[in-house]
Amino acid sequence: MTTLMVKDLLPEDGTKGTLVGRVWLPQANGPAVVAVRAEGVFDVTAQFPTVSALCEEDNPAKALSSVKGERIGDLEAILANTAPDGRDPNKPWLLAPVDLQTLKAAGVTFAISMLERVIEERAKGNPASAEAIRKEVTRLIGDDLSKLKPGSDQAMHLKQVLIDQNAWSQYLEVGIGPDAEVFTKAPTMSSVGTGMDAGLHPKSTWNNPEPELVLFVSSRGKIVGGALGNDVNLRDFEGRSALLLSKAKDNNASCAIGPLLRLFDDTFTLDDARKLDISLNVTGTDGFVLDGHSSISKISRDPTDLVAQTIGKIHQYPDGFVLFLGTMFAPVKDRDAPGQGFTHKRDDIVTIAAPQLGKLVNRMRSSDECEPWTFGIGALMKNLAQRKLI
Repeated sequence: MTTLMVKDLLPEDGTKGTLVGRVWLPQANGPAVVAVRAEGVFDVTAQFPTVSALCEEDNPAKALSSVKGERIGDLEAILANTAPDGRDPNKPWLLAPVDLQTLKAAGVTFAISMLERVIEERAKGNPASAEAIRKEVTRLIGDDLSKLKPGSDQAMHLKQVLIDQNAWSQYLEVGIGPDAEVFTKAPTMSSVGTGMDAGLHPKSTWNNPEPELVLFVSSRGKIVGGALGNDVNLRDFEGRSALLLSKAKDNNASCAIGPLLRLFDDTFTLDDARKLDISLNVTGTDGFVLDGHSSISKISRDPTDLVAQTIGKIHQYPDGFVLFLGTMFAPVKDRDAPGQGFTHKRDDIVTIAAPQLGKLVNRMRSSDECEPWTFGIGALMKNLAQRKLI
């Protein structure tokens, strides 16, 4: 794993924002909720036992700023000890900045990624068929649906036209229909953070990263901040059948969130989040480089609409939730043979970045090679109780 520096983690404005993380404390044999400040990393677990609890405050940023906490070290040293290779288990390391929140994700929220989902479906998970199908799909429905409002009369007319041409798809239904696709990405507390290995199902031969904005939402449905995420995707599994979505999305280490949670305050607001440009870089040991981006401003559904479709009288989340907003990025650059498109190789380094949120960096490995997930909700509750924090 590439050695990470603080410049590879923090937003462009450094620690001016309200930054929250989680750190594994060997002496406590458990995690700490931390505030990342110019003076170092401060343990605030005594006041906020979980990130979820902090997000439940009326004004989380103000609540955190009022707590001094206990300094546990420099961010640089903690970050340097995070990668699994060469980690000193007797020193702290960085974790994903999320704990008890449910891990949710929205899909097919950008027009361009919607087209790629239709292509995956028609290719039946075979990348060799994708290029010819891509041309046919584009001929039928075009390549610019950015101005089409999901659920609108115009969208419903397009739906009927496509049905009449036998060109309708379940992905078009959630892409331009009234109901968003929102699914559970992974089990609570299973996320990996920056500097850690991210996992791919060992049987997948066609897969890709998905650079996304991840919103942190309280149990009341209030959006309180954001982080970066990699909603690791298996194009072959989901392309064979949408009923394989859970296998395509939920595998050990397949949910990466980080590097830190940036709470909304005077320096970073929901409107700022709506304008985020998220960049992607994949660098392989074979010399292959892939660059891409996703602009939240081009999303087909506003973030508040996606949150409202996730939580309400129909469905509650007592500990809050985080929501991946989807991506407009869809890799079509050939890696090996022409027409085969992109797929990951072992030890790819994936960097997802945004000026206001920093960089999320992960090395890609097979899920069965990644560190096993062993510390769940029960272990957290037991640990916090032993430390007399709850």
